[in-house]
Amino acid sequence: MPRIALIHALAHSPPPINAAMAQLWPEAERMNLLDDSLSADLARAGTLDAAMTARFFALSDYAVATGADAILFTCSAFGPCIDAVKRRHAARPVLKPNEAMIDEAVAFAGAQAAPGPIGLVATFAPTLASMPAEFPPGVPVQVALAEGALAALERGDGAAHDAAIVRAAQALAGQGCRLIALAQFSMARAQGAVRTATGLPVLTTPESAVRRLRALLAA
Repeated sequence: MPRIALIHALAHSPPPINAAMAQLWPEAERMNLLDDSLSADLARAGTLDAAMTARFFALSDYAVATGADAILFTCSAFGPCIDAVKRRHAARPVLKPNEAMIDEAVAFAGAQAAPGPIGLVATFAPTLASMPAEFPPGVPVQVALAEGALAALERGDGAAHDAAIVRAAQALAGQGCRLIALAQFSMARAQGAVRTATGLPVLTTPESAVRRLRALLAA
């Protein structure tokens, strides 16, 4: 039975990935590590530095010491730190939260007869500073920040959170996007509402990540 370490920087990230694991890979053993100061510290500092990378090393080293067969990070604003962890623990799969979803989005866009841009919605502003560069060169991506969504979720107003994401997704659909990708794990709860409001396919990071991890460990 594989042991998967799920490392979180937002308190709202564990429920959606655990739900996706339970649905798509119930036999996998999960361990959850949460440091919700990571996102707050990044928002204050505005940049990723060596000290932040060291914190990611500490979390990943602990996960490996417990016997984790793979590591999945669930916050999308820490790409360079996760790349450093990939190099440090190259003997096992280490996934950024968004890389599997990006690959699925690119494959979807490439299969369309008349592809439009991929619409990327985020609730955490630093994500939109880092994540678009993770798409392959030449792949058109339109981005939108769901203003106020994360604050709404933090005060327990899930309806306002989902409505803000829907508004951002509708704006992207109006710009000709043919697919909506939801950047944060905590946004997965809005998948159905976005699909209904836009009529477009909607990808979430938890589902894409679980599909990728299962395939990697099966291989």
